[in-house]
Amino acid sequence: MKLQDIMEHLSSNPIETGNMSRRQTLTAFSELGKKFAMASVPAALLAAIPSVSKAGVAGANDVLGTLNFALTLEYLEKEYYQLGVASGVIAGSDLAIFQQISKHETAHVTLLQNTISQLGGSPVSKPTFDFTASGQFAPFVVYAQFLALSQAFEDTGVRAYKGQAGNLMSNNDVLTAALQIHSVEARHAAEVRKLRGDKGWVTGSSYGTLPSVTAAIYAGEDNTTQGGVNVTTLTTVGTGAVTEAFDEPLSDTDVLAIASLFIV
Repeated sequence: MKLQDIMEHLSSNPIETGNMSRRQTLTAFSELGKKFAMASVPAALLAAIPSVSKAGVAGANDVLGTLNFALTLEYLEKEYYQLGVASGVIAGSDLAIFQQISKHETAHVTLLQNTISQLGGSPVSKPTFDFTASGQFAPFVVYAQFLALSQAFEDTGVRAYKGQAGNLMSNNDVLTAALQIHSVEARHAAEVRKLRGDKGWVTGSSYGTLPSVTAAIYAGEDNTTQGGVNVTTLTTVGTGAVTEAFDEPLSDTDVLAIASLFIV
């Protein structure tokens, strides 16, 4: 997979906004990874996670480790939307939407930092981000690219939070807060997908109107077995609707491989 190929696809993707009331939706309240070897994850990102194995694979396997893992992702989203709002690339009719998303991501960062400190840990420092991926993208110049990367970040974030929920079960308050953030990230994802003329939810492993090179972000979303039960045997609705009803988790390894593209 070449970043130049991704950029060319994103640049040619049309922008469609649909007819929904987007501001109302936001007011109501956000496996590329498998295509990249963990060797591509920069040391700066690995150092952000307390539990790093000798093999170089980050494992957020405790509460503080998981929270710092989440904080790194929220740093990424916070900075992305702040830069996007300030860049002038966002269409005027959509600006209020991304201003609100930016406020949400800022609040997420603050909450995670405070929670980590209250639990006796040290919030990880913000990495240095390069949202051009070494010049391969221009999200603050080409609005189609800004929207496409936003969708990729939000859809990944939803799966990342679900993937780490099990590590927070020892602290009910923290788990509750994390799941609340997860729900907001899902709303962000749905909103951005609709701005791009895509459905607000993922059907199977479909990448919708994103280019085919991004298909791995959605790998595994076609799963129909939940809690050991094939849900299609319990209902008369179609398989597509069953897959739409559940988010599938992404591991920290997969998420770090995705994020590594944008960390210096």
